[in-house]
Amino acid sequence: MSDILQTLSDAMASAVEKAGNSIVQVAARRRMPASGVVWSEDGIIVTSHHVVEHEDRIKIGLPDGSTVGATLVGRDPNTDTAVLKADTKGLTAATWLGAEQVKVGHLVLAVGRPGDDLQATLGVISALMHKRDENRFFAQTDVVMYPGFSGGPLINASGEVIGLNSSALMRGVSLTVQTPTIQYVVDHLVKHGKMRRGYLGVGVQPARLPAGIAESLGQKSGALIVSVEQDSPAEKGQLFLGDTIVSLGSHKVENLEGLLGALSVTPIGSDTMVKIVRGGQIHELVITIGERT
Repeated sequence: MSDILQTLSDAMASAVEKAGNSIVQVAARRRMPASGVVWSEDGIIVTSHHVVEHEDRIKIGLPDGSTVGATLVGRDPNTDTAVLKADTKGLTAATWLGAEQVKVGHLVLAVGRPGDDLQATLGVISALMHKRDENRFFAQTDVVMYPGFSGGPLINASGEVIGLNSSALMRGVSLTVQTPTIQYVVDHLVKHGKMRRGYLGVGVQPARLPAGIAESLGQKSGALIVSVEQDSPAEKGQLFLGDTIVSLGSHKVENLEGLLGALSVTPIGSDTMVKIVRGGQIHELVITIGERT
């Protein structure tokens, strides 16, 4: 038994050492520094949105002990992700693990570099929250997030990065933003400097559907429109108060979260089919998706 424990212990230490080559310190707030992960060798670094309190005078502590400046490329509060560009090249990019390779029950390590040296803590994947059609991939763990761990990676026993740790997305719960979502956010922020999100211009609340319609659609609720902004895509597309949105494009809509999720992956400027319930009947409208400013 002692040999097994020693082998496991050595493997975990090796995993931390391997991942540590791509873990940096991020000093961008008045409190203690946080952590970040090298995305690409040319200086692109991902970290948590909530730890980047000021957008200038950002300092990055590299694994070799040196410090370089960095600029903010962009941020996405919805996934608590920020992208920085360090004033250096030749960094060691992390090896990122696909979401399909992560299972509930896997042993994992949260690793951070809030100080000069690496810190790590052990736990397991306790739940997975995946919405593939919305590019939302999160893992819940029982890992204790110590101060300064936000923005650092969750790694597996091979030192591969499962995603970015966040203490801000859900109070009292340790969540990790997984690789597919990080990839999606980084691509948008590097290209546009911000997350471009679709916009309809409606206020909604969840509403139960009539039994017959619920059965035909295969869903129990939709997003009831309670307000429509003037000159918005919704108004131009003839959406009215009292309509209930049940789908946008190929995405079912049952509440505000579902509508926002569908809008987040629908191309801006696209003519998109919106299915609604109006007067007890199902109708389909084509609406041009706007951009939220």
